[in-house]
Amino acid sequence: MNHYELMIIFTPVLSEDDFKSAQKKYTDFVTEHGGTIVHSNPWGLKSLAYPIQKKTTGIYWVLEYTANPDFNEKFKIQMLRDEQIMRHMITKLDKNAVEYNEVKRNGGFKVTEKMEG
Repeated sequence: MNHYELMIIFTPVLSEDDFKSAQKKYTDFVTEHGGTIVHSNPWGLKSLAYPIQKKTTGIYWVLEYTANPDFNEKFKIQMLRDEQIMRHMITKLDKNAVEYNEVKRNGGFKVTEKMEG
């Protein structure tokens, strides 16, 4: 099982209920195919760096999950069929990225003070 991070940009015309049902749809898809959800982080409506499909904003969602390597092809096909999704990107996380995300979720990094000597 590998760790992955998925970022999806949904069309900005989705209602709050549609956005939540889309999140549930994809988290259920991961768990139905033997994966596990590590963390879900809806960012909400953000400005895009450049227009996509004549839209200047999008609803961002980041999902961290574990799954078998062959699962991502099925997942990509599922997302490409969805007209609510403007863009998506799946990134494989190495052990350092997994550790970084966990520390970030659990309160951030400790500030260390310089010792004078």
